[in-house]
Amino acid sequence: MNWSLEQQLSPNTRRSFSFSSLRIKIPDEDGASQLFKARDQLKRTGEQPKGNLISDVTEKHTLPSGEDEGERQGALKRFSAMWSSFRRGKRDKVKDTEPVEPQDPTVEDKTSRQHKYVSGQYFFEYLVVVSLKKTKDGSSYEPQITYQFPKKDGMVRYQKEEEEKTLKAITLFCFPEGINWAPLTEYHSETFSFVLTEVDGSRRNGYCRRLLPGGKGARPPEAYCIISSLACFGLFSKIFDEVEKRRQISMAMIYPFMQKLREAPFPAPGHTVEIKSFIPESGTEIISLTRPLDSWLEHVDFGKLFSCLTDEEVLLVFASAVLERRIVFIADELGTLSQIIHAVAALLYPFTWQHTLISIVPEILIDVVMAPTPYLLGVQKHLLDLVTDQGDVSHHRTQTKLNLIRTKSDLCVWITSQSVFFSLSLKQLVVDLSEDKKETFIESIGDESSILPPKLQAEIMEALSTRQKASTVEELNRVVSEAFLHFFVRTVGHYAPYVKYGRSGEPGVFEKRSFYKAIESKTTRHFVKKFLQTQMFDLFIQDVEQQQRGPQQGIFHKKIVEFQEKKKREKARKH
Repeated sequence: MNWSLEQQLSPNTRRSFSFSSLRIKIPDEDGASQLFKARDQLKRTGEQPKGNLISDVTEKHTLPSGEDEGERQGALKRFSAMWSSFRRGKRDKVKDTEPVEPQDPTVEDKTSRQHKYVSGQYFFEYLVVVSLKKTKDGSSYEPQITYQFPKKDGMVRYQKEEEEKTLKAITLFCFPEGINWAPLTEYHSETFSFVLTEVDGSRRNGYCRRLLPGGKGARPPEAYCIISSLACFGLFSKIFDEVEKRRQISMAMIYPFMQKLREAPFPAPGHTVEIKSFIPESGTEIISLTRPLDSWLEHVDFGKLFSCLTDEEVLLVFASAVLERRIVFIADELGTLSQIIHAVAALLYPFTWQHTLISIVPEILIDVVMAPTPYLLGVQKHLLDLVTDQGDVSHHRTQTKLNLIRTKSDLCVWITSQSVFFSLSLKQLVVDLSEDKKETFIESIGDESSILPPKLQAEIMEALSTRQKASTVEELNRVVSEAFLHFFVRTVGHYAPYVKYGRSGEPGVFEKRSFYKAIESKTTRHFVKKFLQTQMFDLFIQDVEQQQRGPQQGIFHKKIVEFQEKKKREKARKH
């Protein structure tokens, strides 16, 4: 008998997951109360749960027998909702504000430091150099950190343990291929990024450049990696240019430059910070680092997305992402994978991808493709067979080792034992980005072209056609982002009147049924009804409910007002 995933888990079944100092039982109601107690404790103490990227637990699981199938429905959904609620308790303290419409910097008061810099923000947490060193038996190479700036002193024991886990994860993502490296005489340098996600949902960005170090003869490549809470790929690529230039002279030249950078204030959108740095035989140089005006797009280059996929293919990927499906991107180059995944996530603005996002999946973690939850994954092409050959997983009752990866608002569980207890036949969208591809969609569900309303699909395609006129990356990003932003304005931009507020200070309540019933178009209403079930919309509207009554701020709300005013003018002309 093949059971669906939700059928296998009874509402009364308990499964325990260990988070170092935190233990959560799911998914029965007693487990829910314990979960909320844990959340309240986090709110009171303000302490973040110990735990980093990956942890292993061993679970002994036996399936219930003879239970009514109706009781098994929805267990994972309840777990997902409970976990999201727990995460929100901590997230509320660190929630990013929505970007507001950027102003021209020439209009601002040039003497105002508040407008020019983001207070309290460092450019980076630390820089590490990851080198390939021979293993003890000399048979192969393994990545090791050979340089770290700054060195962190005065940490207590558990902080040291957490830093060690982070540094271990960094080496894994800097060299994710899982291949036997050998010394090289030529190597084309590449820049890519990855994300480290903590248990509380906070994210740190890893920026990596791999290159062949200076010297003569064959030698293995090395990687420079900067860890920062800031998402700005273009800016950190320029920083890598400067680090690489100094590395060719001497490793000692990196320290003074990075020290100056760490002391510099992080510029606000549209502004520039200047770093003075001395280089022998060149003298003092001034390095200018400028953030783009559209700060929510500074980690994105849509040009790469449209060089790998046609407009129609981008629309099919967007349709899958907006319904939070499982998507795997395949490419040879690490830079391509990281750029494409960040670009696809940016298409969802003003909503945020809430599930697993791994721009480059290390080979050792490839079993994440078996996760039953939504994900955006980047996988190198030499691992393609491991992605497409998953098939049905047999049903067994056995002791199973589960790997847990903490994500933005979900817990992604994947199975690595030789015999497992799930029977999975979960479909996914597998997208080939490589130049020599035979077909773009290696696997698909088949309904991707019918997810979005036809009329709105046509509007997106028409808007995208104007990007050919864009002469800069910033212009291209603006054209593409506005095309998809307009889609969300048209479909859900009328939400505000359906958030009803009671007495002053009380949170609002979103009237979901009235909201989608107000949509005139049947095809749009059909899409919105599905979209309302996603976590990205759920968390978006929960944030709105917690806000005070009054006009909303931000670019999305500005576009909503513009669209509504345009409709009023058109209606007035008809009369």
